[in-house]
Amino acid sequence: MTLRALDPFFALASALRQAGFHVSPDQTQGFIAAAGALGPRDIADVYRAALALFAIPPERRAEFDALFRAIFEGKVVEADATASKEDEAEALEPSDETKDIELEDGDEPQGAEATAAERLTTRKVVSTPAAALDQFMRAAPRRLPQRLSYRRNPYRHGDRIDLRRALKLAARSEGDLFTLPRNVRKHKQRRIVCLVDVSGSMKDRSDELLAFGHALVQAADKAEVFTLGTKLTRITRSLALIDRDAALLRVSQAVSDLDGGTRIGEALEAYLSVPRYAGFARGALVLVLSDGLERGDPALMVDAAARLSRLAWRMHWLTPLAADPDFQPETAALLGILPWLDDLGDGGTVPAICSHVLNIARAA
Repeated sequence: MTLRALDPFFALASALRQAGFHVSPDQTQGFIAAAGALGPRDIADVYRAALALFAIPPERRAEFDALFRAIFEGKVVEADATASKEDEAEALEPSDETKDIELEDGDEPQGAEATAAERLTTRKVVSTPAAALDQFMRAAPRRLPQRLSYRRNPYRHGDRIDLRRALKLAARSEGDLFTLPRNVRKHKQRRIVCLVDVSGSMKDRSDELLAFGHALVQAADKAEVFTLGTKLTRITRSLALIDRDAALLRVSQAVSDLDGGTRIGEALEAYLSVPRYAGFARGALVLVLSDGLERGDPALMVDAAARLSRLAWRMHWLTPLAADPDFQPETAALLGILPWLDDLGDGGTVPAICSHVLNIARAA
């Protein structure tokens, strides 16, 4: 099939994801392959292939039929036919950029200003000039945490004889070696995973925290940045743009739960449920920029923090509440995660965050 002929197939997969169906890239490829193998005589063959390959549940058949007719037959989709259920968890593929959090109604809030209400809106993320970010980007290459690499570099006082170089030198000098060359393991920057709380209780600081995320992606060799709210959204690609204003504009278009509800535990669980994301945290420095005012079940947040801490090299939770010298964790969630944190630090301002991150390697 030509690329133009494949357009409806990709469009159907995209529409199904937007409607809340779980559609993976493998299913999309299988759908296209099945349609090609069948050599469909009419649109009914394509319909049956889609129904089987995408594993449409019977209770959502009407929604699927409406989307299929809209794309392959050009019929208008009724608004109520494709409305997704509010309480349904969703993982968007193939970019794997966003994962929805399943919401539940709770009776008692666990954080003073936290809310569970899912409010999906978009707004422009404002970039404020910050000298601290520029200083951070200049200092980061030499001060961010590092780890030993498996690769080795020549070094006079190395801990191992470099046999390969020794043989090359011996071949050049007819077997005469006056000193044995040595090497030492190289150092490379650790991966940094930054999880930014963009819920309503962090509204006054979300923009500057996202600006810090941009500086981190630009300065670090390997960094991943996610937003936490009622959704888990990977924004690393958006922040890869060199221009800060352009990057934050793209973030504002990508993140639909800015200033919305607070479900930290569910967001961390969603992060850990994606093997690729969990792999990012293995041996990495994990930074959580959040006030920790959990609206959901604190036990879920504690369990997720414990699992994340076991994967990470270090896990630091930076909260604006710690800007107060007399700050003491009081909520059940913050008290519960303390044993799993390497540090609960000040996340009240960008300079404080930058200073904390740059000093982690020295403290460790």
